[in-house]
Amino acid sequence: MPNEENFLASIPFFASIAADELKDLVARVKRRVYKHGETIYHKDDAGSTMYVIVDGTVKVSVPSESGAEMILAILCKGDFFGELSLFDGKPRSATVTSVGPADVLTIYRDDFIDFLKKHPMVAVNVIATLSQRIRLTDALVEDVVFLDIPARLAKKLLELSNSYGKQKSDGSIEIELRLTQQDIANMLGTTRESVNRQLVAFQERNYIAIDRQRITLIKPDELAKRIY
Repeated sequence: MPNEENFLASIPFFASIAADELKDLVARVKRRVYKHGETIYHKDDAGSTMYVIVDGTVKVSVPSESGAEMILAILCKGDFFGELSLFDGKPRSATVTSVGPADVLTIYRDDFIDFLKKHPMVAVNVIATLSQRIRLTDALVEDVVFLDIPARLAKKLLELSNSYGKQKSDGSIEIELRLTQQDIANMLGTTRESVNRQLVAFQERNYIAIDRQRITLIKPDELAKRIY
């Protein structure tokens, strides 16, 4: 596991903080490890902690009364979550679940608010990230309204390849996340059956390949054409 101080110093939010001040923050954080599939917190839970991902991946989702879920984001190393409840004191707005083992740092509200008062530029960076997430949510709503399922799937695969893609020797891009068809459906706000049909169609056109829940983009340019 990486040293907490070195890790936080590598994150843009904290990179400009003096070493002695960063040590003060590190003294206030606690480390936790979650197992695959473990819920870190549920929607509507009381919130008093922010989390920074040291290693691993988590998904942020909103459950429905019927038990379905909408995946709002997948976050990985260096990302943070749980910050909204620190600012407004209200219950959690989403459920966060580990995808594989997840190693995180936790920072309690009082400690983080005190740190932000001393370092307002960190607060500006947090606000910038929150703004970006709001824009992504707006884009998700827009896609559901204006794009058909093939276009939404093509766009999501390209987004995932940009964030989690690994270039292979043959020029294809493997998405280094194990995603079930239900996971993808939950990201798109549609059914697993609809996703299955379109994945098969993309495979038949040789746009993608699927092996053990790993998706490889063979012709990303063709997928991009399908969005519009």
